[in-house]
Amino acid sequence: MARWWFYLLAIGSMAFAACDSSGIDAPPIDEDIPAGGATTLFAVTSKAFSSPAPNLSADGLELHLQGDATFEATFVTAPATINAGLGPVYNNTSCVACHAGDGRGRPPEPGDAASSMLFRVSIPGRGAHGEPMPAPGFGGQLQDRGSFGIAPEASVSISYYDSTGYFTDGAPFTLRVPRYTIRSSYQPLPGNVMMSPRVAPPVFGLGLLEAVDESTVLAFADESDRDGDEISGRPNYVWDVQAGRSALGRFGWKANAPNLLQQAAAAYNDDMGVTTSLFPVESCHGQPQSDGRDDDPELSDGELRATAYYTQTLAVPARRNSRDPEVRRGEMLFRQANCTGCHRPAMITGRHDEVPEVSFQNIAPYTDLLLHDMGQGLADGRPDYLATGSEWRTAPLWGIGLTQLVNGHTYFLHDGRARSILEAIMWHGGEAERSREYFRALSAADRTALLKFVEAL
Repeated sequence: MARWWFYLLAIGSMAFAACDSSGIDAPPIDEDIPAGGATTLFAVTSKAFSSPAPNLSADGLELHLQGDATFEATFVTAPATINAGLGPVYNNTSCVACHAGDGRGRPPEPGDAASSMLFRVSIPGRGAHGEPMPAPGFGGQLQDRGSFGIAPEASVSISYYDSTGYFTDGAPFTLRVPRYTIRSSYQPLPGNVMMSPRVAPPVFGLGLLEAVDESTVLAFADESDRDGDEISGRPNYVWDVQAGRSALGRFGWKANAPNLLQQAAAAYNDDMGVTTSLFPVESCHGQPQSDGRDDDPELSDGELRATAYYTQTLAVPARRNSRDPEVRRGEMLFRQANCTGCHRPAMITGRHDEVPEVSFQNIAPYTDLLLHDMGQGLADGRPDYLATGSEWRTAPLWGIGLTQLVNGHTYFLHDGRARSILEAIMWHGGEAERSREYFRALSAADRTALLKFVEAL
């Protein structure tokens, strides 16, 4: 749980500077511009992802701390009187169980059960609102745990084999290629089922991304590649359940959630089997595991709102070592490689009526919130709304260098296959192939400098 002393420390060390107001083609980020604007935390600790934004009002901080409690709450099966509603099938028992330290999940070690990784499933076709077509008998996600006496839907085992490549200077690198095997399914899966592995992403800074104007995101898009840099980028449009209309997707590995309230409600429903007013039906409704009851929402609107607010108002960790000459050189190389064609270094948020603290902030998230074709090496073959089976939303890079400190590992990409930032770069293909090959051709010293820059974010 977040602690007050982090809040006070952040207030005492805030610094501000201006940024290019266009949000597009911004100049190099000055080391004095906080990554999360006024929400930035200047503290390098194992709690770097878990502190409240230092500019919260007293009322905002109170709601944030309430959300902290709901984010950490462990659900149990009925008829318990506190936090009842788990299951009947589920993947985990709380938000924090997947998002440990509000940071990045990891794939399980061979032989271990998954705790912060899940598998989306669907069959060809689209639902009424363009969403993936649920797999009959399994829905849209495999739940690998079940309440007492309830069979889990299935489990998935993971194995890897090595693929060796070489940099232009002859230095070798090794990528691990995952293989996924579905085991112990309670009934056979459809023969045309499509499966997508997902590790839990970090949850800090999300309110800022929610506050970015849609027009800003669309200005980054270049679907016809007008500038000829082989990078297009296009928005995903998804169904906003509460508004009852299509909306820009911003969150999730394929940008399949339009806002954080819906993201939280969907996670409660799919990951824990907990119903809300947005998703009032169990994820296994109509399946043999269903209890057949039409329960009232098992999580109140107030609790759901508090959870969403918690993810909207977590502080963003500041950049580190930005005056280091090697880091400065790495930033120049990052730009020369056109990594910034997708990982946009700067933008300005718009107005967020519910969370004014994230409004009109100069931020450096290193994302464009758009879909990009990453090539067949990373393809899951599973469409999600407008996203194809080889497209992924650009992942933000802020805080990435603190993953080891907070989460105790350095596994990256949507399924955690990359064991380092270097491996993550070398997995890039498709629209990012030119940037990857630029990195491949760098000298060992320049590769180290570019990696050191990314690790300083």
